[in-house]
Amino acid sequence: MTTVFVHGNPMTTAVWEGLLAELGCEDVRLLSPPGFGAPLPAGFDVSPAGYRDWLVGELERLDGPVDLVGHDWGGAHVVRVAMDRPDLLRSWVSDALGVYHPDHAWHELAVTWQTPGAGEEQVATLADRAAWAARLAARGMPLAVAERVVDGYDPSLAPAILGLYRSAAQPVMAEAGRRLERAAARPGLAVLATGDPVAGPLRQRREAAARAGAQVGVLEGVGHWWPARYPVRAAQLLRRFWASLDTVTTTVGAPAVRSRSVRAVPGGSSTARWRPPVRSGRTPWPARVPGSARTPVAP
Repeated sequence: MTTVFVHGNPMTTAVWEGLLAELGCEDVRLLSPPGFGAPLPAGFDVSPAGYRDWLVGELERLDGPVDLVGHDWGGAHVVRVAMDRPDLLRSWVSDALGVYHPDHAWHELAVTWQTPGAGEEQVATLADRAAWAARLAARGMPLAVAERVVDGYDPSLAPAILGLYRSAAQPVMAEAGRRLERAAARPGLAVLATGDPVAGPLRQRREAAARAGAQVGVLEGVGHWWPARYPVRAAQLLRRFWASLDTVTTTVGAPAVRSRSVRAVPGGSSTARWRPPVRSGRTPWPARVPGSARTPVAP
């Protein structure tokens, strides 16, 4: 059974390293959404629907179904796949169900990114990688992980952030959340990090999880960067969830025995043995959002 991990913003695959070391999974794929640690192709649809379609395309290339795990925006993309293409999954895990609640309000930094002018000024600061590593660390990410994360930043991150958040302004996410019940077609786990200040109120997250038919895994007192900050507790949570699937009869096949290996995915990103990435020369940061063609949303 392949296990696929998808990170969010402003992250790279480095955010998963500690968790993967604890899990020791077999057949792991680390997918980097375009612009977030992977190149942003010209004309790519930087909307929630566009990233859903990108993830569907990556999963269709694998021998599925898979166990799919997402954090931050990666978690939001995971839920979209669970709603629209459950045939690709054995199970799914997300910490971002709250964004699909009808009363969800974006956090302060997201509102800045959604604001013309202010957003461009804010993403221009991404060029100062040391400052951003310190910023991430001040918000709970271990500094060593934060330094690895920002090493993966490139100029495509800025337009990806602006395009994604602006295309996700309400009521876009609330409207997408009308289909949450469809996610119950496959077993799901809603990770509830109670100290996360950007994932939405706990009540909203629980209500969204219930509508999606998901189990709720509580990480009490844990903040937004739970995969990197608390990898042992996070691994225990995931193991318990995957073990529970052994007692569930589905049409997607039996759970597989897990051992150790990591394989690369064309169009995505993976890291074997967690070697530090090679530093590349810095390129000036663009402040524009590229035009893109909207991909039709599944009914």
